[in-house]
Amino acid sequence: MGGGGTLVSGMDDLLATLKAAAETTRLRLLALCAHGELTVTELTQILGQSQPRVSRHLKLLCDAGLLDRFREGTFAFYRLAEAGASAELARVLVDAIPADDPTLTLDLERLEAIKRSRSEAAASYFRENAARWHEIRSLHVPEREVEEALLRLLPAEGVGELLDIGTGTGRMLEVLGPNARRAVGVDQSREMLAIARTKLEDASLRHCHVRQADMYQLPFPSGSFDAAVIHQVLHFAEAPADLLMEAARVLKPGGLLLIVDFAPHGLESLRAEHAHRRLGFADEEVAAWCRQAGLDCGTVVHLPGEPLTVSIWPAVRTAKGAPAATPLILSTSGAQP
Repeated sequence: MGGGGTLVSGMDDLLATLKAAAETTRLRLLALCAHGELTVTELTQILGQSQPRVSRHLKLLCDAGLLDRFREGTFAFYRLAEAGASAELARVLVDAIPADDPTLTLDLERLEAIKRSRSEAAASYFRENAARWHEIRSLHVPEREVEEALLRLLPAEGVGELLDIGTGTGRMLEVLGPNARRAVGVDQSREMLAIARTKLEDASLRHCHVRQADMYQLPFPSGSFDAAVIHQVLHFAEAPADLLMEAARVLKPGGLLLIVDFAPHGLESLRAEHAHRRLGFADEEVAAWCRQAGLDCGTVVHLPGEPLTVSIWPAVRTAKGAPAATPLILSTSGAQP
């Protein structure tokens, strides 16, 4: 930290940042937010403190540049800062907390309980809605236009090995599978996979298979696939950036990743009734995650709907550490990009 001022600019700024972190509750908040994006309500439950008090601590940490805050509808999420003069210092402070600290251990146990509750809510939703999954999705997404746009983004000569991450009922395998030599879909829901297997058998897509797997720890060697698709999965993901990193890992150099999800919106009912973790994604946010994963994000396709807009972010696996171009943005109602 000395000499060059690499962590924060100037001694005064460094002292102010350290002062902001120099309190037990605020250190606990930094440690928790290093493990994922959390709301004030979730942090209040973990810390056992009042919401006004936790909010004041969070504001101090955000003002010091140690935490990032972003709002989605009526929810505000906090995470450890990823950019800025204090971001590196935030990580240093978190790493300096002893791993066996009893307070931290208890906080992380409570955090895991909250994450399990989230996962159980999502799993319950999938189980209850597996048979009418397409019916629910059709209320929000113009499926035919999305599928046609995806097919246009595939290479004209087709692809060799295709992976569908979060395959659900296998619809993407039905649509894109005929353009692949071999295709596999992964999902954690046995109910969804049971439906997918039936649909693939009915469609005689014998080269398409599904298997149960964790999308954050895909059971495939690095560089296994020529193309991958993440269709309407990102808004359920606990850690979208980690998901894209894992997807990039299993792609071959030059491999294509197609990410499909909603543009930012304010439909809180999707969070409350359908277990959506995020209310859409901005192009800049997805592009940043792609760059971190070694993916070059290309022209973004927007398919306007009422009230939701579907975005398709195509990205290509580049050499490790290669800079990625700023994405172009294209608004369309189904025309070829």
